[in-house]
Amino acid sequence: MIARLVPHPRLSLLLTLIWLVLAGQPGLGSLVLGGVLGILIPLLTAPYWPGRPSVPNLPALAGYIAVVGWDIVISNLVVARLVLFMPNARLRPAWISVPLELTSPEAIAVLAATITVTPGTVCADLAGDSRALLIHCLHAPDPDAVRAAIKSRYEARLQRIFA
Repeated sequence: MIARLVPHPRLSLLLTLIWLVLAGQPGLGSLVLGGVLGILIPLLTAPYWPGRPSVPNLPALAGYIAVVGWDIVISNLVVARLVLFMPNARLRPAWISVPLELTSPEAIAVLAATITVTPGTVCADLAGDSRALLIHCLHAPDPDAVRAAIKSRYEARLQRIFA
């Protein structure tokens, strides 16, 4: 009975916690509404993802989250410096195609999201065969170095997490 009502318990808990953070003033009303949303959203979306993605390597996931968090902080500083102090004429924006070795849709989605939330880069497209991402970089004087960094820093870690 509980498994039918709460098909993804961790997601339900996460959604409830996110709601409490977004509410700003946690109280009983926010907790109840967060709990209702935490149950309804996974319940309504369950038909669209019948199998739960497994993440068996939790230590690797924790390390990945730490790396991404650090990269976001550093990228914010770099982008701020570029925007404030670099003349537009010296910026070298670039479209970069990154070939993928990842095959899991969940891993590819995490990689695309990681690239997008990191300031200065955005994932713009996924190839029809899911074998490459098209990324736009605000400043990439060496596109090969950006491609290599994405593959070694993010994709290699995601391969270990979603293996």
